[in-house]
Amino acid sequence: MANTTHPIYIVSGGAGTSGEQVVNTVLAQFPGNGVSVFIQGNIRLGSQVEQVVSEAKERNGIIVHTLVDSMLRNTLLQLTREQGIIEVDLMGPLLDRLSTMLGRAPLGRPGLYRELRKEYFDRVSAMDFAMSHDDGQSPGDWLKADVLIIGVSRTGKTPLCVYLSVLGLKAANCPIISGTPMPGELYLMEQSRVAGLSIDPDRLLAIRSRRMDRIGSPARTGYTDPDVIDEDIAEARRVFNKGGFFVVNMTDRTIEAGADEIIKQVGRI
Repeated sequence: MANTTHPIYIVSGGAGTSGEQVVNTVLAQFPGNGVSVFIQGNIRLGSQVEQVVSEAKERNGIIVHTLVDSMLRNTLLQLTREQGIIEVDLMGPLLDRLSTMLGRAPLGRPGLYRELRKEYFDRVSAMDFAMSHDDGQSPGDWLKADVLIIGVSRTGKTPLCVYLSVLGLKAANCPIISGTPMPGELYLMEQSRVAGLSIDPDRLLAIRSRRMDRIGSPARTGYTDPDVIDEDIAEARRVFNKGGFFVVNMTDRTIEAGADEIIKQVGRI
């Protein structure tokens, strides 16, 4: 039976990423556990610690903490002891041991590891964003994107998003399908952050035909019908014009070259 009566509260002076990873790694060993996990990050004040402890007490929860600030950690330890709350300290024992070994006190500065590796974490976040916003997913989040790429099928939207994410940009993409209205969120975007991909019809036909060959589909379908391709491209042009979006012609461009043009338009690396 799943146990839903003991939620876990991850308490951290930073984003809570380290604690979350440890907790989720452990919970994975208990399939169907039904345990709720709540992240209480950016803890800077004793009053915040008191609030979390109070909520954990009320809900019969467990507190897992990664506080590097000794005063906040001691406050939490004292409160959990007084109120009989189970707590697991992921940082304190190791900090104390290393402090003894190295002969000096720790800085006690929350989020320092993430700050020192900001570029890496930004890149990981961007890659996760690209994967979860591929092919028109989650349009409600598009305003969080550095760039939204739109175009008909096989113009290179997904490879471009992946490439841009490796550079640290949050990129989403959405297909343009003739006869299917675009999500309304598209027209809420800043024009400079939406890139439309165009391509020569003959080039698109060749790309789609190769795609059909690879997956063993019939040689001629609507997907590779020249008339359908012409209509797809015409629909894309209508969308680009309606939104006033800038257009990148991918006919003879590599993904790298297309990405460079998009970066210049977006105005950041």
